[in-house]
Amino acid sequence: MKQKFRILKENNTNRLIIQEFGELDKDVLSLLCEESYDDARMATAIESGKEKVIIALRTKNMYPPRGHAEKIAEQIMIFYESPQTEPMEVIIDEPAASYKEIMSEDFMVDDLEDDDSEVIDDILDDDFDGESDESDDIKIDSSIKIADDDAVDVEDEL
Repeated sequence: MKQKFRILKENNTNRLIIQEFGELDKDVLSLLCEESYDDARMATAIESGKEKVIIALRTKNMYPPRGHAEKIAEQIMIFYESPQTEPMEVIIDEPAASYKEIMSEDFMVDDLEDDDSEVIDDILDDDFDGESDESDDIKIDSSIKIADDDAVDVEDEL
């Protein structure tokens, strides 16, 4: 999923606003969340470093994953250092961003030992010679009974 975070400053109220957009339909970004932050509090967090900006950034309504939060925090720091008033955007393509985090040696198929692959083959083997404990008769404990002579053929109804 593509996501876009727009960072802008509302000068008349001295608030930092972050809008989160998500791609709910193909090539259409919809507003998911808008969070407002106190300008002075964010400036104090920026002076303390990126970790403090991430902490200040995360709220009950907006809690981006670590990788996203780092990118947003970096842009917030750049936004406050520059005198610009134009909104900044952070665009994240979810599959591309999370691909590196997912792929690790723990998930590589080549690391399977021969004994493990034999066990997996045995589990996937669909030959079953044993008899089932279930009987052919279906037993239903219900007060509703269906009469055999009341069965209707669907084709006759049409």
